[in-house]
Amino acid sequence: MKVERKTIPQEEIERQVQICHVLFDRLTAGGVQPLALVDTYGCQQNEADSEKLRGYLREMGCGFTEDEFQADIIVVNTCAVREHAEMRVLGNVGALNHSKKARPGQIIAVCGCMVQQPHMAEKLKKSYPIVDLVFGPHELWRFPELLQTVMDRHKRIFAAEKNDGAVAEGIPMARDGRVKAWLSVMYGCNNFCTYCVVPYVRGRERSRLPEEVIREAEALVQAGYKDITLLGQNVNSYGKDLGLDVDFADLIRRVNAIPGDFLIRFMTSHPKDATEKLFRTMAECEKCAHHIHLPVQSGSNRILKAMNRSYTREKYLEEAAKAREWMPDLVLTTDIIVGFPGETDEDFAETLSLCEEVRYDAMFTFIYSPRVGTPAASMPDPYTREEKQKHFDALTELANRISAEKHLQYIGTRQRVLVDGETGRGEYNLSARTNGGRLVHLQGDSALIGRFLEVEITGGNTWALYGKEVTEDG
Repeated sequence: MKVERKTIPQEEIERQVQICHVLFDRLTAGGVQPLALVDTYGCQQNEADSEKLRGYLREMGCGFTEDEFQADIIVVNTCAVREHAEMRVLGNVGALNHSKKARPGQIIAVCGCMVQQPHMAEKLKKSYPIVDLVFGPHELWRFPELLQTVMDRHKRIFAAEKNDGAVAEGIPMARDGRVKAWLSVMYGCNNFCTYCVVPYVRGRERSRLPEEVIREAEALVQAGYKDITLLGQNVNSYGKDLGLDVDFADLIRRVNAIPGDFLIRFMTSHPKDATEKLFRTMAECEKCAHHIHLPVQSGSNRILKAMNRSYTREKYLEEAAKAREWMPDLVLTTDIIVGFPGETDEDFAETLSLCEEVRYDAMFTFIYSPRVGTPAASMPDPYTREEKQKHFDALTELANRISAEKHLQYIGTRQRVLVDGETGRGEYNLSARTNGGRLVHLQGDSALIGRFLEVEITGGNTWALYGKEVTEDG
């Protein structure tokens, strides 16, 4: 069903770019290139947002640095999913007091999901006077305007009002690297899992038009990118707000039809919306990686219901089995929360048994972190941190054991990998990824970065595989 979908008029984006050009003249007037630092926390969507921030900053004439004492503009792009990430951000923002003293004209901006929470925006306002600009994800499209206002008025600006969000096309981007690219296909979330703050800070689901996604994907392929990840908080909901009879599986087929040698990845999928059509599409599209990240969060039906996950253990297991029917070589990864309010030993035992049955290639495990304003934050929780830590340690041990066993099965096989970077190590100086996203360390010339290679897997451990290139002479 088509719902109201708000878009930012193209003339507004063009106006932001014109503001960038005004700031270019201002920032470069002294004949020295200004430097910016963009510090990113959290998920891949935040990484994609930071590429837009860097795109705007580049239009303003900025180069980039990792040294806060050299930066004229610092932008901290934050995450709100767990308390630990917020504490890290606040600690690191507080430490910028030193660079601000050394460079009194330095502008410090804090943006992203964390500041979309009213209590965190208020904390920055009261306790962090070094911060000049605060804005939420919905205001990113007008970052140049906000920055110009700070510079003109010499006053702090806060722009993080509650907002369902809009789709903004045409924002300039400065991507990190030349091999992998993030491509957002939708924004926001409608699921309201009881532990999760994302719907409150990212707004309602908004899909980009398929032609806009394809246009960007074509440009990425033309630019030489080999690994394109389609992003959304729940990509399986793509298209529901468009009224165009196009779903995520259809979108994958359209991207797959683009000429070129590249991989299609995506994240994240919600089990309640994962369909056999998606699995069949993945199997039939030769460019689509046989990897799906399918967060289960718990193996207990009682906890899943309390989490508002909208599926059962049994439905999840059926989906995992169906996906592997279509793709026997599927790499399946997941997220699991340990210590959700009221989780008993019996509930946790069900999570362990599900993991033993599914045998994930990798598990991303977290101890439950209360989020202000979510229903779970007010649920009774009689269990101690020490008890939760024991469960977490047991799950981590299981995850590591299964991962190591799976990696051992790769030894002696040949895999097509994409070389994507350098490790900084002498013996295995290159990193690569299999079709399923498994990390492979190789030895070779840096000129191989960005190339697909056939390698023989010679070793493996819990975290990585090791291999050597297969040459024509064997």
